[in-house]
Amino acid sequence: METKGADVLAFSGTAQNGPMTIRRDVYKDTGVDTAEADEGLKSLVRRIEETWPRQGLGRVLLRTGYFANVIEMDGVGVALCTDGVGSKAIIAERMRKYDTIGIDCIAMNVNDMICVGARPLSLVDYIAVQQADAAMLDAIGVGLTAGALKAGISISGGEIAQLKDIINGFDLVGMAVGRVDLDKVLSGKHVAEGDIVIGVRSSGVHSNGLTLARRAFFDNHKFSIDHKFNDLDTTLGEELLRPTDIYVPEAMEILESVKGVKALINITSDGLLNLARVEAAIGFEIDRLIDPQRPIFDLIQRHAAVPDSEMFEVFNMGIGFCYVVAPSVADQTISILKKHARYAQRIGHAIADQEKRVRIPHRKLVGRHKTFTVDERTARRVG
Repeated sequence: METKGADVLAFSGTAQNGPMTIRRDVYKDTGVDTAEADEGLKSLVRRIEETWPRQGLGRVLLRTGYFANVIEMDGVGVALCTDGVGSKAIIAERMRKYDTIGIDCIAMNVNDMICVGARPLSLVDYIAVQQADAAMLDAIGVGLTAGALKAGISISGGEIAQLKDIINGFDLVGMAVGRVDLDKVLSGKHVAEGDIVIGVRSSGVHSNGLTLARRAFFDNHKFSIDHKFNDLDTTLGEELLRPTDIYVPEAMEILESVKGVKALINITSDGLLNLARVEAAIGFEIDRLIDPQRPIFDLIQRHAAVPDSEMFEVFNMGIGFCYVVAPSVADQTISILKKHARYAQRIGHAIADQEKRVRIPHRKLVGRHKTFTVDERTARRVG
């Protein structure tokens, strides 16, 4: 099950260990009642889990709330997940540019799926539009095709719905299926103290936090979509629409050739707090952040006037994906990532912590569940 603040209130595969929760009211002033959604989601989870076979055909292997789930099908694991592009569609609509948003739809699904150790195979899409526009639909198809080819998957079907009384603009969602051997399903249960966290640099905002970004630039300061900041090498709209990276090819090679991979973590909504979604009761210390190659995060923070804690709850902050591996295979993992033209480095390590906190000493932050707060202990020591 997954919730994404104001961007998407839907369910597919995101939560913490224990009771399902939704990130605190980061977007409260955008009109989204996350507390109410939290209560509704808990009830929804209880009901859908009543449908789960406990053994045999269709048995559900993972708890509700990981990046994707796996069901047993004749001795093989079938991985399933669903996700959409959220309010990034609003940026595409404002720019009248639709030929990259399909890449985001593919990325949001396949990047989740590889986290359970599965090879993505195919995807079906759902496009809801206010009114059919052949040129727009063709452009969306261009992005979907480009993303699918990059991920090595097929697009095996889908649906287009004209919902003029419901949709303002369009919405784009996908549902992916993949395969994984039952004995190779990953959930992070073997992560142990001392394991290394390798971070992979993101291409930018990706597909999370666009509600806060729009508030910062278009609501608070009334910049146009074509505004050009001196800090950026593109217009504001082009930067926000930059496609989400697809991490499938290198992940498949790492899973096939590196022994000692403990977890794959897609850094989307909730940022580095996604590390705590591993099944093991373990915490993380991130002591070597990757500096974002794009200044968009600084611009958002400056114009939205939000603290570090909120930025790290909402955005990937320059780290789009993480691998948690045994120390002995960290160099091998980084070598494969670099072969695939990824900027990657060790950013931290697992620590003994039953409360599963994520600490970022450099920013004096400690995160638990879906919230980062100032770590007073670190602040006193560092400050």
